[in-house]
Amino acid sequence: MVQKAERVYSARTKSGKPVGNVTRGTTNPNRMRRLDRWLTGPQAWRLRRAADPFVVDLGYGASPATAVELFDRLAVVRPNVRVAGIEIEPERVTAAKALERPGLSFHVGGFELPVPGRPVMVRAFNVLRQYEEADVAAIWRLVQDRLAPGGLFIDGTCDEIGRRVTWVALDAEGPLSLSFSMRFGGFLLPSDIAERLPKVLIHRNVPGERIHDFLQAMDKAWLESAPLASYGNRQRWTGMCRSLLGAGWPIRDGPSRWRLGELTVGWAAVAPGKPDRGDS
Repeated sequence: MVQKAERVYSARTKSGKPVGNVTRGTTNPNRMRRLDRWLTGPQAWRLRRAADPFVVDLGYGASPATAVELFDRLAVVRPNVRVAGIEIEPERVTAAKALERPGLSFHVGGFELPVPGRPVMVRAFNVLRQYEEADVAAIWRLVQDRLAPGGLFIDGTCDEIGRRVTWVALDAEGPLSLSFSMRFGGFLLPSDIAERLPKVLIHRNVPGERIHDFLQAMDKAWLESAPLASYGNRQRWTGMCRSLLGAGWPIRDGPSRWRLGELTVGWAAVAPGKPDRGDS
């Protein structure tokens, strides 16, 4: 049963009951590696500067493998990081308890984040896709209100083995960017990733929407960069990113990220709604 937006929002006033629905729980080891690589790369400064290096993995699924991987990867950046895995299904938490160690814990809960402290990072992957688009704003706000100063909330989606990944990054004020990360050789056109867009955008890939315009621009730049394919898809992807940047799209980061099959664009360029005059 899909939980309605107004029920998600009103549930924040209730106590003792997790906010959200049980997910399918599908997961695989190393599925979140592309996002984790971004968190320990361009976003690592947030963890380094945090007064309390506390991170939440929200809705980690039937297996805690990806939560354990997140802890191990973030510990390279901040050795005293604390990661709390949160799942709404009690049996999943019970199974994960055997893997607890100093700095890594597992808890029953939902979007209310039933743990003390304010996290500097919250990762929710393949969780919101099981709600209605109308639910997203209320869910985002519920988590955003718990972030530490400078904190980041990641709402993302990926395929079963993490070869096609997208995520929205939000701070306490609102969405900042949309990121794509794809395995070279695993797509014909960049727009193939459309089926893995976050819930807030997946139904917006239609003419007249910003995300549709951006995906079309990616495809065009990819095709125009075909001569670079003789040097490998890494160079072709980098050429695509340079072309988009040159065309005025607000592309973030730079070649060191592009070479990984990654691209991040400012949220205003892809946000739901009809583009205004002057939008990229």
